[in-house]
Amino acid sequence: MKAVVWHDTGKISLDQVPDPEIQDPEDAVIRITTSAICGTDLHMVRGTMPGMRPGTILGHEAVGVVEATGSKVRNFNPGDRVLVCSTISCGRCVYCRAGYHAQCDVANPNGPAAGTAFFGGPEATGPFDGLQAEYARVPYAHTGLVAIPPGVGDEQAITVSDIFPTAWFGARLAEVGPGDVVVVLGAGPVGQLAALSARMQGAGRVIIVDGNADRLETARLQNAETVDFNAEDPVAAVKDLTGGVGADRVIDAVGIDAEPPAGERERSEHELWQPREAPDQALRWAVEMVDKAGTIGIVGVYPQGFDRFPLGTAMNRNLTIKMGNCHHRRYAPGLLSKIAAGAADPTTILTRQETMPGVLEAYQAFDRREPGWTKVAIELG
Repeated sequence: MKAVVWHDTGKISLDQVPDPEIQDPEDAVIRITTSAICGTDLHMVRGTMPGMRPGTILGHEAVGVVEATGSKVRNFNPGDRVLVCSTISCGRCVYCRAGYHAQCDVANPNGPAAGTAFFGGPEATGPFDGLQAEYARVPYAHTGLVAIPPGVGDEQAITVSDIFPTAWFGARLAEVGPGDVVVVLGAGPVGQLAALSARMQGAGRVIIVDGNADRLETARLQNAETVDFNAEDPVAAVKDLTGGVGADRVIDAVGIDAEPPAGERERSEHELWQPREAPDQALRWAVEMVDKAGTIGIVGVYPQGFDRFPLGTAMNRNLTIKMGNCHHRRYAPGLLSKIAAGAADPTTILTRQETMPGVLEAYQAFDRREPGWTKVAIELG
């Protein structure tokens, strides 16, 4: 089968690799019909999330059709349409049963203290081959797969594999409630859906901060107010918009790949696979623009070893800060139901659809944040 394979920092290729097989009674093999490129994939390509094993298939978002199941998979049959939850969980340990699927005690072969297991990640996360491929093996399939309701298409379902639950989780971490003023840092796919999630969870006002004009224009489709950090100081802008008080809640949907304002950049806009220059920028803005005793939810990716945070400022303002990897299996069924009922349309963030032969060019355009490349879906059949 064809798959996107990581070989080294800045080096990926579309390779012919062996088809996956059932290895455990709880496995399933699916034929992938749609995958996607995520900003987290760029962390692996750029090297900002180290520890990748050469030969690992990238990608952690997919929907498809069940091809085969192990003997212990009782809730799916060949031919079922399913989405794959990007984080891997056993469904039976104490953490999974409490809904903390990203902290499963069993799924990560490196042990209970190793942290989140997910597809297409570095050695510390498994590693598990990813989902930018024609077929994939899904461990713990009884938990990791979710049936797609009738009437929900691949374009809608692919957002629920990762980015929509992550955005929803970010709003939950920030404790968004009725009438809140919410700032979302980052107008990428997760940021866009965090704005939608905040609205759905009762926010009275949503402001999105980014420096990409194309993405800010897309953000207006979520009925969000926008702040371009290349044109104005985002902290001052948020303070001005809120009468000097600040936001009630802030969601960091950027992570370590934050970019500084245009005038402070040294990186060429055409240089590929380079880490951004402001790894703590979003965190500092979040602490400065939230009001006293406000809440910050962090779902942007910060790898192990990251140690830059304005702790003193946050403490002296009595801020509440919550963070973590999304428990996808906890939220995916409910979000699929909302989509099926017409209560949410996450497809406004899907700006590109590519086929497998064009995936490497799509990676490059996505890395450069070219206009029209907010979220890329890969159609496989």
